[in-house]
Amino acid sequence: MAVLLQTKYTLSPITNNIPRSHRPSLLRARVTCSLTPAKKSHPNREKLVLEKRLVNPPPSNDPTLQSTLTHRLWVGAGCTTVFASFAKSIIGGFGSHILLEPALAGYAGYILADLGSGLYHWAIDNYGDESTPLVGTQIEAARGHHKWPWIITIRQFANNSHALARGITFTVLPLVLACNDPAVHGFVSMFAFCILFCQQCHAWAHERKSKLPPLVVAFQDMGLLLSRRQHVNHHRHHRTYMSYCIVSGVWNNVLDDNKIFEALEKVLYVQFGVKPRSWSHPNSE
Repeated sequence: MAVLLQTKYTLSPITNNIPRSHRPSLLRARVTCSLTPAKKSHPNREKLVLEKRLVNPPPSNDPTLQSTLTHRLWVGAGCTTVFASFAKSIIGGFGSHILLEPALAGYAGYILADLGSGLYHWAIDNYGDESTPLVGTQIEAARGHHKWPWIITIRQFANNSHALARGITFTVLPLVLACNDPAVHGFVSMFAFCILFCQQCHAWAHERKSKLPPLVVAFQDMGLLLSRRQHVNHHRHHRTYMSYCIVSGVWNNVLDDNKIFEALEKVLYVQFGVKPRSWSHPNSE
């Protein structure tokens, strides 16, 4: 407001007929007015606060990286639900002398969980913001992760996985209560287990091998879990937003080579006019 007043009413015409001895007080009054805050609404206040938070990485002891009791309870609930589904698969398989079908279904769950993690990862990386219902906090965390990828290695386990555990609890529990088919539970338990722990697999893919448990390193070398070498494409400046799958990474080459996600982004842009964040190629530190 002060700038507009100074442009419309320049100092010279206002003070022409005022003695010079009185002008300093007028100038002081104008300075005082310029410091008076304007009473305006700020519809983008929340967005501005978020951008400010993304200026500097959080310290290792930041509360947003720590697990809370609620986080741990949700992870406990998710693990219990997955175990109940797995138990139904084992008990039902032995009871009906059908072991091959649950085993094959479990393998299919493992393979498709990697694809599912990629689809979800692509969606929250590219669309929505912190105000998006249900997944807004995950979108905000994903944006921070692409600016400071190493942060995930100091984020505590339950903090990193509780949102997925909550979703697993609400989706798998009804199946546990309503279904007794061992093959169904073979698929569901393995798929849900991989999705629940995919963020931990993601964190391991950002950690140095020297800091990882030997079994995790062995699984990464065997291609059973996502490795640092596989995941690095996702954060390279010239190839940003590739390799979205974060369980084993087995689908990444198929999806990247055939440009599946690029095609989906173009379809969504043509149909709805929404640009994905991948088109802006954000840098990371």
